[in-house]
Amino acid sequence: MTQTGQWKRTHMCGHVSKKDVGQRVVVMGWARKLRDHGGVLFIDLADREGIVQIICNPDVNAETHKTASSIRNEWVIAVSGEVKNRTSDTINLGIPTGEIEIFAEEIKVFSKSKALPFEIADNIDTAEDIRLKYRYLDLRRPSMLKNLIIRHEVYKATRDYLSKEKFIEIETPILTKSTPEGARDYLVPSRVHPGNFFALPQSPQVFKQILMVSGVDKYFQIAKCFRDEDLRADRQPEFTQIDIEMSFVDEEDIYKLTEGLVSRIFSKVLDIKTKTPFKRFTYKDAMDIYGTDKPDIRFGLEFINLGDVFKNTSFNVFKKVLESGGQIKAINIKNGAQFSLKEMENLTSIAATGGAKGMAWIKVSAEGMKSPIIKFFKEDEINLLVKKMHAETGDLLVFVGDTPEIVANSLKEARNYLGKKMGLMDENKFKFVWVTDYPLLKWNKEEERYQSEHHPFTAPREEDIPLFDTAPEKIMSRSYDLVLNGIEICSGSIRIHSREIQEKVFELLGIDREEAKKRFGHLLEAFDYGVPPHGGIAPGLDRLIMLMTGSKSLRDVIAFPKTQKATSLMDGSPSKVAENQLKELHIKMINKIP
Repeated sequence: MTQTGQWKRTHMCGHVSKKDVGQRVVVMGWARKLRDHGGVLFIDLADREGIVQIICNPDVNAETHKTASSIRNEWVIAVSGEVKNRTSDTINLGIPTGEIEIFAEEIKVFSKSKALPFEIADNIDTAEDIRLKYRYLDLRRPSMLKNLIIRHEVYKATRDYLSKEKFIEIETPILTKSTPEGARDYLVPSRVHPGNFFALPQSPQVFKQILMVSGVDKYFQIAKCFRDEDLRADRQPEFTQIDIEMSFVDEEDIYKLTEGLVSRIFSKVLDIKTKTPFKRFTYKDAMDIYGTDKPDIRFGLEFINLGDVFKNTSFNVFKKVLESGGQIKAINIKNGAQFSLKEMENLTSIAATGGAKGMAWIKVSAEGMKSPIIKFFKEDEINLLVKKMHAETGDLLVFVGDTPEIVANSLKEARNYLGKKMGLMDENKFKFVWVTDYPLLKWNKEEERYQSEHHPFTAPREEDIPLFDTAPEKIMSRSYDLVLNGIEICSGSIRIHSREIQEKVFELLGIDREEAKKRFGHLLEAFDYGVPPHGGIAPGLDRLIMLMTGSKSLRDVIAFPKTQKATSLMDGSPSKVAENQLKELHIKMINKIP
């Protein structure tokens, strides 16, 4: 006896198979498609595991046929009947149950559905705001259900792997102290302590370091994090990360562990083998070759620095760039000589979005080099250019000359455009790359102060510690990112484990000792009681699953996401609250908000 009364489900819809032929089964789900073929009714019944075809023949059971004729899309029903083979001309090998069907003997209607705002099917052309408003309908679509199942499998693979590696899963608080780490905190007013606020954690950073002081040694958590920042396709106000911290380790230990975890996830969930160790680039090399610290290495089109080729050039444009400390870099587009003038104009426009004032080009043909600028180059420059660019007949060489920042941004935009246009971004390929050796600090021109490249708890290289007082801009950090197909999926570092060094970093960031004590006093005090060297990493679970499923947005891999304006269209949050609730929290609205 169950909530369904005398009915007891024997099979999920997608699990009925040829081995059940001749057996009486009971299936339950949603009536997805209804068809009437000369009085014989066909119903596609769907649940989480798939669909099965139901046949309602009036000659089998007239009462059941009458019930079936009243059913509409997305009614929830139960069907009891015999499994039979389909006739050879009706077999559908496109679905797992395509060789069988169920001849209904009894049907029970559990609940009815109103007319739907959109079809429950993949590849629908429905506005996202409608899908989010009716999220419970959107999640019935097979692709969305599949994403949720993959998400579950990633959770399980993660827990299994890290548990085997002797990690302890520990939950850290959601109501914490405000310790801004780069984005705005979400604040929660305290009723018990008027005028005081909790903050929702941007990450468990401080807590996991304190756990290392506590002797936990190996910690992990599938952690919810919160950041009040502007949104985009790969960002949400609340997101999930696989938080990992280890004691007595160096970078190599963390690379090995992370590669093992990622390999386990891809093997278990997608049955894809990943080749380890992953390729590595220093931050400097990634910027030099790809113009970004998030390089997509599924394809080439690397940047070639041509400073040595044109160091003595008489071509005034290139000469001025080099004399002013700028760079000249180029990309060799194999078989790109066939680009039309219109395509070249489009490419130049794309490069301009990165700040380039123009883009020079040379086409390599059987008759020689063709370009408006080729006449300005000496023969030895052309020969050296061909050698350095590995130029061959049919190639197109495109150049940008400007400041290093503009060259990087412009060629990066051009490269990404070419990768898509030329079909080089194979969605079935997963190419991982570590980016290492970041600077510890970056200069904020607007605020005229240093900021952390990663976060304030990142350890500097030991040999760079003397630079704190002389050249802080030259300090390199012990940080690293893991990038997959041009998207950062992990970020981490070896942490500072010395109170003295931590206070020096705070000082460089403009956080004086009083402010540091107020914001991070609990961490600094813990550092007085024996701190092991430690480090960690935090794979972004939502981004990882987005890439694994080929989704275009994080919203397609989160059950109940927010919009780009950080709202939930389904439940209407955030929303106003009653005056008495504000009064209990000692909060008064200064301006009346419509």
